[in-house]
Amino acid sequence: MLKKYIVCLPEKEGTVINEWEQCLKQLKEFIKDGYRPVKFNVFIDVTEYNSFIEIRRQIIDSLLDALGTESPAVNVTVHPPEQPFKVVVEAMFAVGRGASYKTKLFNGLPYVIVEQSQYRELWAAGVGEEFPESLKHAAYFAFDNVLEILQLEGMSFDNVVRQWNYIGNILEVRDEYQNYQIFNDIRSECYRKYRTVKHFPSATGVGMKMPGVFLDICAVDSGEELLIMPVSNPLQINAYEYGQQVLKGLPLNGTKPKNPPQFERALLVENRSNLILFISGTASIIGQETIGKGDIAKQVTVTINNIKTLSEPERIRKTSGRNFSGSGRYLLLRVYIRRKEDFSIVKEITEKSFPGVPAVYIQADICRDDLLTETEAVMVFEPDSKAGN
Repeated sequence: MLKKYIVCLPEKEGTVINEWEQCLKQLKEFIKDGYRPVKFNVFIDVTEYNSFIEIRRQIIDSLLDALGTESPAVNVTVHPPEQPFKVVVEAMFAVGRGASYKTKLFNGLPYVIVEQSQYRELWAAGVGEEFPESLKHAAYFAFDNVLEILQLEGMSFDNVVRQWNYIGNILEVRDEYQNYQIFNDIRSECYRKYRTVKHFPSATGVGMKMPGVFLDICAVDSGEELLIMPVSNPLQINAYEYGQQVLKGLPLNGTKPKNPPQFERALLVENRSNLILFISGTASIIGQETIGKGDIAKQVTVTINNIKTLSEPERIRKTSGRNFSGSGRYLLLRVYIRRKEDFSIVKEITEKSFPGVPAVYIQADICRDDLLTETEAVMVFEPDSKAGN
């Protein structure tokens, strides 16, 4: 069950909807070639709230109209691509035979179930609402809806291996409460209630220029023993072990210590025939401290070194107990950049370090006010054998 990622840009400038239609036309060609769409992320440049709500609905409806029962999970968020375009689409397709695919709807939003033998994947995207008046309300709503989707499919938060958290105005502080810390406290509350496994998902948490919270997830289940193992970076403290001094604002409950971000630096998942490494949103952090404050080139370099440290073949062999050929392949990079003026230097350094790898470059606030960029990745390793440790 291989995945192929396509990064799609419009062929010419237009309105947001026009550029989206150009991208959709291109993506349909891959479907004609036998690729099954599983998950689309549509990143757009919109500045006005009501326009965002209308355009988001138009894009989702047009996708459902065009692809029907083969629609992928889809999220539309305000994360502007590099100028001059207003839209970029990150599309994930399944390639090859042997699996079945089913698109279902939850409150008008498509999600996808992939099944092969006793192995199942659930891909859901854009789960949540805007709720401009309350990020707390938005976060609870998003997690409650993810839980409902999981339960509909006989899964729980224990099955979630990858999570993307899009948090409206992530660094905003009101009455000493920071939006990101509010989100982290609610995420921790949810995990305490509904997650029993020791490890956390791989995850990304970035800001949106619109209010609300949207979650994307990948959850996996199998009747057989499934290898799911966290991968740590020896250069970094695990995020869930951060000290209180690097967390901002008051705790949501007002008395207990603030909850740190609960995610693994990377998570290794056995997907029937191969190993998938989900590398979480990674930034210029050593230990728990930001490196290269104000220096975008330094931050990109440290970020890339952190990613390559996580994905070292020997580290993956020791973690998995599997033998595999080569050093693995990067399937996708997604790069978040705070400032428009930094796009060119971030792209130059990233492309030199990861030649030929599909990459999405979008503008977003990062989870710390001194971080200028963040990168996530997906890799595949193909085992020679399934011998255990």
